[in-house]
Amino acid sequence: MMSALPEPTMDERFTAAVHNCARIWRLAIDKRLKHLGIGQSGWMTIAVIAKTAAPLSQRALADLVGVEGPSMVSMLDRLERDGLVERVASPTDRRVKLVQLTEDGGKVFAEVKKEAAAFRALLLDGVDPDELAGATRLLEALRKRIEDTL
Repeated sequence: MMSALPEPTMDERFTAAVHNCARIWRLAIDKRLKHLGIGQSGWMTIAVIAKTAAPLSQRALADLVGVEGPSMVSMLDRLERDGLVERVASPTDRRVKLVQLTEDGGKVFAEVKKEAAAFRALLLDGVDPDELAGATRLLEALRKRIEDTL
């Protein structure tokens, strides 16, 4: 006879829910963006570049996207080859390359933004605004706590 696994605690259920929700959210957006011909890491990189006020170094971009430097270099090589980003020399440090979107990259970001907004609206339709606000505050506070431990 097989023994049943113990019921997970609420803490365990919460962490699994956060992890799985973030993963499946990215997969769902990725599915909606397949027609762009770039994968999840590509559109996430484009979104981070588009949302920053000034061009980022490759290192800063890798940190924000959550990948290692060599992975970011490979991603940027592909995005640059496809005409979506360009690397420019930093005006303050010639060893540093800054990354910015091209016009075509901006068009891709507009599509990413449109698809993400439509999916978010679909998903959050009917969710109580107070519950959404509470969940958002909790997740933002937890992110801060996690960042403080790094």
